[in-house]
Amino acid sequence: MIELIKELSFRNPYYLLLWALIPLIYFILKKYYTKKIDTINLPESSSLLKFKKNWRVTLLPYLIIFRLLAFLLFIFALARPQLALQEEKVNAEGIDIMLTVDLSSSMLAQDFKPDRLEVCKRVAAQFIDKRKYDRLGLVSFSGEAFTPCPLTSDHDILKEYLANLQCGLLEDGTAIGMGLGTAVNRIKDSDAKSKVVILLTDGVNNAGYLKPITAAEIAVKFNVKVYTIGVGTSGAALTPVSRRSDGEYIFGLAQVEIDEPLLREMATLTGGKYYRATNERSLENIYAEIDKLEKTTLEVTRFKRFKDLYFWFAGFALFLLITERLLRITVFRSTP
Repeated sequence: MIELIKELSFRNPYYLLLWALIPLIYFILKKYYTKKIDTINLPESSSLLKFKKNWRVTLLPYLIIFRLLAFLLFIFALARPQLALQEEKVNAEGIDIMLTVDLSSSMLAQDFKPDRLEVCKRVAAQFIDKRKYDRLGLVSFSGEAFTPCPLTSDHDILKEYLANLQCGLLEDGTAIGMGLGTAVNRIKDSDAKSKVVILLTDGVNNAGYLKPITAAEIAVKFNVKVYTIGVGTSGAALTPVSRRSDGEYIFGLAQVEIDEPLLREMATLTGGKYYRATNERSLENIYAEIDKLEKTTLEVTRFKRFKDLYFWFAGFALFLLITERLLRITVFRSTP
């Protein structure tokens, strides 16, 4: 209701000044109808007669309200009320972004609650929701790399793939070069004005046949900017150290090792930036900063069309006048 009032405007608002005449109209109508009501003068002795007003006599003076309301609504109709209906056409010069997530077993470390992977998925989903006009894709890697979801504008399906990421789906290890190389391969042919890879890992490159720096150089060749994020607290964390025969992980304290110099060099080489996330809040802040750095250019064209409402007010005013007249000649009819 409040939104509708905000969209209401008047074509001829100066007619609303006529509302100032309402007190005068009320005075004239009251005087006119008071004269029309015949009165009978009785001698003082007639005070013995008990005269009881019925409901018709009580309500008769209030019929003036019908005419006053009708007058008010006619003025409203003259002011030409209109409802502004807005439409907008958005031309977005979007950014293509590949989210590249480490799925090595160390991502199950519990220095983040419940673990690094779950927090990373949750924060990444929030980031996706903010990129309304961009295409995003998803690459996962551990000892090898895989693309669960190529670039898409369907953010719901992307978040579904993101939510289904699990450690153990791929050969264990940390192939940072393979992860970045796969992401660049998926985004290199894009026509977007800006191509970005956000690579998140918690370890040291120890697998894969593509070196991380070589992958970064390939990114430079295709104008892909890389933001790298190292995830993990400082010191030791409760981390998977081995695995039972049934596939369940055994946890133990282990030192957090992130190759920060390498991640920083990769980001700098491509014109991006390296970040370190030691808790969930810092990871949220990192994604918020990247969101600000990589702004989508929008061209919004707004159209307005107006819907006239005056006939509703004029029609209701006419209804009030007819109703008032019918009541006066029927229910409230006075004896001549």
